[in-house]
Amino acid sequence: MAEESRRLLAALGESDELDDTLLLVGVTTVPGGCVLTQPWGYGPSMPGLHTRVSPGTVSYGLYANPKSGNQGSIHRDGVCEGWDLHPGGGPYAEDTAEKALLSYVYHYKAVAYTLACTGLRPTDARAIVGPPDHWVELPERDYWKV
Repeated sequence: MAEESRRLLAALGESDELDDTLLLVGVTTVPGGCVLTQPWGYGPSMPGLHTRVSPGTVSYGLYANPKSGNQGSIHRDGVCEGWDLHPGGGPYAEDTAEKALLSYVYHYKAVAYTLACTGLRPTDARAIVGPPDHWVELPERDYWKV
């Protein structure tokens, strides 16, 4: 799998358009569900993707934006419960006691915060640092629409 990931990332480096690659995401199975990743972009954080994968469960979109910092969104049962969040920041006055506690425990640890919010419990760092179990191409559609 590592060789496939290296070839894929090398091919992506040849593309001049980030948009050409946003529908390609890595998927890694972890206890409690799966982690979607994309080392080069924000594809896995698009809200339309989360409304489609969260029915019956919860999903958290995290984009480590190099310009403005960590941005997040949380979806439960296909419904967006929070947008323009700052995982690992806060706590905020309007937070529930549970979210305030998570904010203190995972302060400045955005990835750990998002995993805690979703209940995922990876057994190692592979789901975050890769390579993923599989690379998948999402169907073409507007993932900015929820």
